[in-house]
Amino acid sequence: MKDIIIQNGRYRVDRKIGKGGFGEVWAGFDLQLNEEVAMKLTPIGKGPDTLRLEADTYKALAGGVGIPHVRWFGSECEYYVLIEELLGPSLEDLFNYCGRKFSLKTVLLIADQAICRIQYIHSKGVLHRDIKPDNFLMGLGKQGNILYTVDFGLAGEFSDAEHSNQHYHRVRALAGTTRYATLNNHNGRVVPRTILGDDLESLGYMLFYFARGSLPWQGMKAATERERDKLIKEKKMSLSGEDLCGDVLPAEFATYLNYTRALGFNDKPNYAYLRNLFRRRFKAEGFKYDNVFDWTVKRYNEIHGGPAVQDEPTSTSPPKKKSRKPTRKQKRKSAT
Repeated sequence: MKDIIIQNGRYRVDRKIGKGGFGEVWAGFDLQLNEEVAMKLTPIGKGPDTLRLEADTYKALAGGVGIPHVRWFGSECEYYVLIEELLGPSLEDLFNYCGRKFSLKTVLLIADQAICRIQYIHSKGVLHRDIKPDNFLMGLGKQGNILYTVDFGLAGEFSDAEHSNQHYHRVRALAGTTRYATLNNHNGRVVPRTILGDDLESLGYMLFYFARGSLPWQGMKAATERERDKLIKEKKMSLSGEDLCGDVLPAEFATYLNYTRALGFNDKPNYAYLRNLFRRRFKAEGFKYDNVFDWTVKRYNEIHGGPAVQDEPTSTSPPKKKSRKPTRKQKRKSAT
């Protein structure tokens, strides 16, 4: 696969950077624009045409803040190929980089942008259905502080007009990632309006994960995957927002989760209310909207050996290893 040229010689496939159920993710190079790109490849004969559906979703969302720009979609040899702008590390990568715990300020900064992304996605008639840390990436360069939402392989469409007068539910298997699955998802219920709340409820679990360092249902053991999913579901149902907060997290986190869980059929989420919950807490804590995240501080400290300040660069990429070779000045000094 490496060094293959695709799309009439414009894009070069370089190195693999990820893998999923749909196929593989590779870093590539746009030979025409002289810049790196990301490529998702999936075998044409492997199951449903997931990558084509994802490409259509990106097209519907095009132009929104935090939505990756798609360069090209098509088939090449035995693969479907989706080429999009190359982004930085995922929130899961950055969580690991920061010792698997984010400060309250960083969690609130993430919440503010993530709610905006979900609101925009919903405004275009799309449901993400797999909200989790791996599916949020930071940008690169001038976009280094912008949170991007990616991976719409499980996304679906909804229509207010179609469902406004239909009070029904149907049962389906649990979709997405179990750790962040909603109660509706665990129960196999698909209710048009409630699903809007489901994306937000999954985000709530993600925020608790970042603020606490882990979730109470992580690491649960069972003989089968179905039994494990049942244990996780029961554990989630037994814990309210207040239980998850304990004596550590602000009450706004409990309010957010309880609100999203309570959204019923035909209830449209009040995105502004949810955003303002966290914004008020942000101001009450005396934080500044300076785009200084935990990984910004850690990276600055590792490079400069001191605390980050507001006007310093805020690249989100983990630092490269420093060279251990002596400088010319050091060589001259040792020679004397």
